[in-house]
This record gives sequence, structure tokens and C-alpha cells, in this order.
Amino acid sequence: MQLYNTLSAEERAQLIDEAGKDRLTLSFYAYAKIQDPKKFRDDLFIAWNALDALGRIYVANEGINAQMSVPADQFEAFRDTLEAYDFMKGIRLNVAVDQDNHSFLKLTIKVRNKIVADGLNDASFDVTNKGIHLKAQEFNTMLEDPNTIVVDFRNHYESEVGHFEGAITPDVENFRESLPIINEQLQDFKEDKNLLMYCTGGIRCEKASAYFKHQGFKNVYQLEGGIIEYTRQIKEEGIKSKFIGKNFVFDHRLGERITDDIISQCHQCGKPCDNHTNCANDACHLLFIQCDECKAAMENTCSTECLETIHLPWEEQVALRKGLQVGNKVFRKGKSEALKFKNSGDLSTQTLAKATKAETKDVRQKIKVKKILVGKAEHYYSKSKIAQFLIENTELSVGDKVLISGPTTGEQEITMTEIYANGGPCETAKKGDQITFELPFRVRLSDKLYKILS
Repeated sequence: MQLYNTLSAEERAQLIDEAGKDRLTLSFYAYAKIQDPKKFRDDLFIAWNALDALGRIYVANEGINAQMSVPADQFEAFRDTLEAYDFMKGIRLNVAVDQDNHSFLKLTIKVRNKIVADGLNDASFDVTNKGIHLKAQEFNTMLEDPNTIVVDFRNHYESEVGHFEGAITPDVENFRESLPIINEQLQDFKEDKNLLMYCTGGIRCEKASAYFKHQGFKNVYQLEGGIIEYTRQIKEEGIKSKFIGKNFVFDHRLGERITDDIISQCHQCGKPCDNHTNCANDACHLLFIQCDECKAAMENTCSTECLETIHLPWEEQVALRKGLQVGNKVFRKGKSEALKFKNSGDLSTQTLAKATKAETKDVRQKIKVKKILVGKAEHYYSKSKIAQFLIENTELSVGDKVLISGPTTGEQEITMTEIYANGGPCETAKKGDQITFELPFRVRLSDKLYKILS
């Protein structure tokens, strides 16, 4: 039996769109002793693949850490697969605030040494001696206590776009780096201060709270379910949010808006912005904040060097990526000198701008937009700004509203004002036609062309 993905992300996205069913993005974790992580992994893959559940999951001897996309009509069946294990009976599922049917496009379950890379020797302290869990209102109340120190245990690129009022936000690239830094910084407050910690979904604080109690901190508290669960509770109970801005998430969306406040800047021009981009240069993939204007001007790249690179012939781009030194650049998290307006470390909650209604609308409205797949991108002529697509499924006419969608491009809506099919102008392109039209932004081979149905 095949226990791995056989479809590309693009093929999976097409199947999801054709199915026309809503999906739920959720996350969960559990610390438990798993004797055979490989068998556990395989059993989960078989059960979840049958439900068309997708996501990124890590399993280890110490437990499971999962971020997933599940068909809404299979939610209870999915929960049943968890309930089959004693340690996951009644487990809390953190359902995302914003929903996107394309949040995950593959089912990837990996066996790791740990479900979170914390760099700790678990045998040196009691990992079950955790801090006190606080619900949203309790967390808000403790935040207002002048005897409280609140610490963000996420990374710099997460806290930059949103964090709790008054939080210490370490300038780190991973969880492992933050533990010794915070421990040293708070040495004088072990006895008399409330140490209040939070992260995205709660898993990092499960280990961190036990570690800090072992280090001698007397009053250790953590936000139950992290920012995701906090947001659900404040919305349901009408509680004022003390989290300002956007919550970074590790899937296609790259963020959930919690409040309308924009507290960060475009790393290239300094304009108020909190939308992350992965650099379009495959030899870079730098994660950084980029506004719409810079996105268009720089074609989703982080620097002029990368902009020039993506216009080179593909063979030259591949050749430039060879070598370990180049490989080490991949997936860096916003630490390039080319980013003039990068901020991290001691961050402010000062509101630089308010998100527009278009930016804050319910993502489910995007899902409800009816569309039909037309075809796929084949080429982009950067000098003339002409995009080329192959019509695979249905006709496309001048005047039609279309959606161009892809992992790097995002979702761009335009109205067709002019179409060239097979080299000549036409009013309607048919299945099998190769069409070209002017487009102000670059498209990639992974992009799909959809016709929006009225």
C-alpha cells in the first residue's frame, strides 16, 4: 500500500476546487509515550488519506504535533481516528479563525526525534511539571497585573506582525534559541514575578513552562491553546483582545488577522504592512513582509539580485543554486541586509495603519466564490508583461472575470479585456487554445486560471 503522496500540490488544489466542499484548517498536539512512531505514522496515514485529510504532521517517541486541513463533512470521522488512541481522547482541536481550502495540499507525516525542536535534554527535568493553564479572560487579567512578565515564545518573524501588549519578543529564528536567552534575561525575577508565556497553539509553552519551573521560576503560567484558542474564546465571549495585529500561521495563509491593527512595515519600502511573502527566487525563498506595490514592482522577490535571477533562463537558475553555500540561503526567515525596514526584538504595539475591509473579510467568502478551472500557466514574458496559458477545460471570453491563483502569486482577480488565441486576437478562446494576454504581475508554472461564475 502506498503511504506517501502521489499528487502534486497543483493537482490536489484542482481536485479540491472541483469537489466544491469546504475544508477546516486545524491544529493539535499531544505529548505521550509512543513506542513505535513508524507504525503510528503509517496507521495515521492510512486512516487520514482515506478521509482526504491533508497537512504537516510530526510524530516522535514523545508524541504528535499536527497542522491539518480536513473536509468539513468528514470532521467527526476525523475526530474518531484520534479517539481511537487513549492519549488523544477528548483532545482539543484548535480550529483556525480564517479558513482556506488550500491551506495544505499534501499529507505529510514525518517521524522525528522530537515533535518540537527545543534542544533540551528531557531526562534532566520533569517535563510533566508544567505551568498553570489560563483561559483568555484569565490571561487578560494577569496581563494587567504589574507583577507579571509576559514572554512570546515564537520567532521574530511571527511576533513582528502581532503580539500581546507588553510582551518580551526575543529576536530569535527558532524556539531552541529563545529558552537560554529568556532564562538569562529573567534571572532576577524567579521568586516574585508571574512568568506568563504564550505561543501559536500552545505546544511550545508545554515544554517551556516545565523547563522554566525546573530553572527555579516559582509562578509559571501559560496561555491554554495558544493564540488560536485565545482568539476563539474572545470572539465567542465578547472579550477585548489584548493581542494586537496578526497571528502568523505555518501554512499557505501565512497569517490570521486578530485585530485590524497593522503594527509592522513592508521590509522594502516601509509602508505599513503585515503580509508575508516567500521570495519567488527558488534559490532564496526568504520569508519577509512585502506590500502590494512592492510585490508588483519586485515580482515577489526580496532584492534586485533575486529579481534579476528569476528572469534568467531556467537552466541558469538551476546552475546558480548548486553548492552548499547557496543552499544555506533557502528558507531564511527575514534576516537579509536587503530588507531595510526589518524590525525584531523590542517591538512596539503602536498601530501604523488599520487593515481595510478587503483585508479583514471572512476568508470563507473567498471559498464561497464560485469558479471553474480554465487552464494552467505556461510562460510569462517579463519584458512585454505577457502571460501565456493553456485552455484545458472550458471557454474563456473577453469580459469574463478570472482568478489567477498559485502558491507564490496568491489570488489575483482581473477582467479579461483582450485575448490572443494561438497568435491572433479573438473574442472567445476554446479548449486546447494557447492564449496570451497582458498581465502586470509575473505568473509561474504552478499558477491556475479560473473563470469566476456570477
